[in-house]
Amino acid sequence: MTPPKPAIPDHRFLRALRREPVDMTPIWIMRQAGRYLPEYRATRERAGSFLALAQTPELACEVTLQPLARFALDAAILFSDILTIPDAMGLGLHFVDGEGPKLAHPLRRAADIARLGVPDPESDLRYVMDAVRLVRRELNERAPLIGFSGSPWTLACYMIEGEGSSSFSRAKALALEDAATMHRLLDTLAQSVSSYLAAQAAAGAQALMVFDTWGGLLAPAQFREFSLRWLADIVARLKANPATRDVPLILFSKGANSHLEALADTGCNALGVDWTIDIGEARARVGNRVALQGNLDPAVLAASPDAIRAEARKVLDGFGAHPGHVFNLGHGITPDIKPENVAVLVDAVHALSRHPV
Repeated sequence: MTPPKPAIPDHRFLRALRREPVDMTPIWIMRQAGRYLPEYRATRERAGSFLALAQTPELACEVTLQPLARFALDAAILFSDILTIPDAMGLGLHFVDGEGPKLAHPLRRAADIARLGVPDPESDLRYVMDAVRLVRRELNERAPLIGFSGSPWTLACYMIEGEGSSSFSRAKALALEDAATMHRLLDTLAQSVSSYLAAQAAAGAQALMVFDTWGGLLAPAQFREFSLRWLADIVARLKANPATRDVPLILFSKGANSHLEALADTGCNALGVDWTIDIGEARARVGNRVALQGNLDPAVLAASPDAIRAEARKVLDGFGAHPGHVFNLGHGITPDIKPENVAVLVDAVHALSRHPV
């Protein structure tokens, strides 16, 4: 007789995303594998470049696991980049020190957009899938693994601009002047993101997240048309797919707090919220429709341990004694933060929120 497979732990992070009771509030940190860790910097130097690090599954696995070796984090997030899809589409991703990501072939004409196809995750993005499989195996159920993608609007911003920007005026101009062409691009990207996330789930990711980093740059009507519409499309695709229907999905639209109710109505499982809104207000507005993830100001981690503990308590108290909270920063951790301050935060969140289930 074949022995039964060991049960997979029901991690508190996944329970919180399902808005179920937990013994303590789970915590992970955006960009938790990054430049604030000396071991990350050493691995990055060994890789030779950020892109080589991200595209080598063994090294991506190594840095994904580094923060979990230091801190009692409740989830791992795959070390990758949101611009993997544009790169797989042939736009030529590279990084310039001190300047960030660049695309060698930005979209400048409608014909450039018309030529784009949906990448095959298992061929065009095989290195990501191999990294997911490797991380999941190495985690050995110590913590669940989060897979992620950029949102269609955010990816479109970079693809049109060709680099980072404070305004992404080229993308905004295309949306205003030729909405049909912009929607053609966003539709292709929504298909690509959905396929990419489904493939990560098939490879072993136990939760999925969409980073709508630049949604907050849009005026309300533009946000609904060019960001929210396509986030909802992705949610619908993933929830209609039997393979991803039960995989928790987190949407994080930075700077879009005025749209929380509409984001909750997409059918996602959780919303990330930045630090510019009180988390109690956010919860009051979305009710029990979704879990919330957030939302400590990343700058708090530069303060004293006592201040970090006090601010963590404020976030926990602000959310209140309700199920469905994942503690996180309101955006990514910055490179100047001392690792010992992260340990203070993680330990404080667990200690301050511990209670019997």
